[in-house]
Amino acid sequence: MPNTNIQTGQDWGAVNVGRSSAGRVAVPKTAHGVTRAKAMGLLATEKKFGAGGNRSAHTASVNAKKIEDSDELKLNKVDKSLSKAIQQARMAKKMTQKDLATRINEKPQVVGEYESGKAVPNGQIIVKMERVLGVKLPRPGKKPAAKLSAAEGAKKGGVVRGGPPKRR
Repeated sequence: MPNTNIQTGQDWGAVNVGRSSAGRVAVPKTAHGVTRAKAMGLLATEKKFGAGGNRSAHTASVNAKKIEDSDELKLNKVDKSLSKAIQQARMAKKMTQKDLATRINEKPQVVGEYESGKAVPNGQIIVKMERVLGVKLPRPGKKPAAKLSAAEGAKKGGVVRGGPPKRR
């Protein structure tokens, strides 16, 4: 029969797998231990510039401030006449902001922003409100153009079409 080495019991002795504990220096865990190790000369610390912070992400550079202050990027807000018209039409229909919002499939906060003048105007939402409220709301940014008569159009160099005036 072959000679096999079978262990018949368990070894309960301590086994260190990986690093050995010989030659290992204990690292101080408390602030008091760190200051003692510094005083004894066993430990040296360095102050790193900007370590442990995310300050660069939160400080605005000069260029960012210029962009922020420029008028080019200012978003148009809802005009007071539009917000008042929405509010009056809603009150005439005896609807709450929540009722109007559910009818146009928007959040109640959207209707509140439009009525307070804080929203950025969206044509689709305004059209939905017009349909539900049954009124024509003033559009932001569109100014009604004055219609010119045929004679005034001809004076300004425009083409007059349609021939002579119709008889009655």
